[in-house]
Amino acid sequence: MKWRKFTINTTTQATDLISAMLDELGIEGIEIEDHVPLTEAETKGMFIDILPELPPDDGQAKVSFYLEMEADADRILEQVREGLEELRNFADVGSGAITASETEDADWINNWKQYFKPFTVDQILIKPTWEEIPEEHRDKMVVEIDPGTAFGTGAHETTQLCIRQIQKYLKPGDSVLDVGTGSGILGITAIKLGAGRAFGTDLDENAVEAARENVRVNYIPAEQFPIITGNLIDDEKTRQAAGYGCYDLVVANILAPVIILLSEEAACHMKKGAVMITSGIINTKEEEVRAAFEKNEDFEILETTRQNDWVSITVRKK
Repeated sequence: MKWRKFTINTTTQATDLISAMLDELGIEGIEIEDHVPLTEAETKGMFIDILPELPPDDGQAKVSFYLEMEADADRILEQVREGLEELRNFADVGSGAITASETEDADWINNWKQYFKPFTVDQILIKPTWEEIPEEHRDKMVVEIDPGTAFGTGAHETTQLCIRQIQKYLKPGDSVLDVGTGSGILGITAIKLGAGRAFGTDLDENAVEAARENVRVNYIPAEQFPIITGNLIDDEKTRQAAGYGCYDLVVANILAPVIILLSEEAACHMKKGAVMITSGIINTKEEEVRAAFEKNEDFEILETTRQNDWVSITVRKK
């Protein structure tokens, strides 16, 4: 389906007013583009490691909206122009020039699938559920993954770093805590490598749903790998559901700011001598994460591994 896209050249001062005006006209799906940098509070809440590189904020902005092809665009544009003129009494609207273009619907949820192909991490074959096992890899252990909207196909360096560390430190029958499980790939891999059970948590309900489905397609009983929606860092209900002092191995492929917070919480869920594998750490954040673990007397750092710009830090509970 094609849509008409209209973009208003304006200022950052007027974006909220213009958005409200468009909403009153019954226009939905408003898009705002500007160069306003994220605040410290915003970046902390979003747990962003790599901030987008933006040009200097020049006060300019664009507000775009979309109309169906059969909509009366001339009438609506006239209303928009009248609204812009009224707003000039309250704010600097800038030029208010409107440019038009056309766009088409895209299946963003599924288009990425064309790029997700079977691949290996050492002797493990990770493949999407919709692909066949390549003939040359039929001797490998298979993990099937359909991440849906969750992070974790296994193709990312951080996931591969974790999988290699799981292979190194996991012992048969181990109990595994998978924090920020995403697609469930790490917990599933751990069970296929011999873990007795796993327990997963994630903040995203969509990720939890995808992970549970991946557990099923890998023929793992749901009771062997239960997954819940919750925050292990600050939610007591989630902490209790996970259990205290009962895990041999913890895996956390998240982001550096979350791992730093987790370094203060994870030990109470681990047995003495248990290992914690962390990744999702961009190399510019490595020292911060290392310092957090060194500060905590419960942990000793075992090793640091790297792949391209990403880092994995593995620690042991004393």
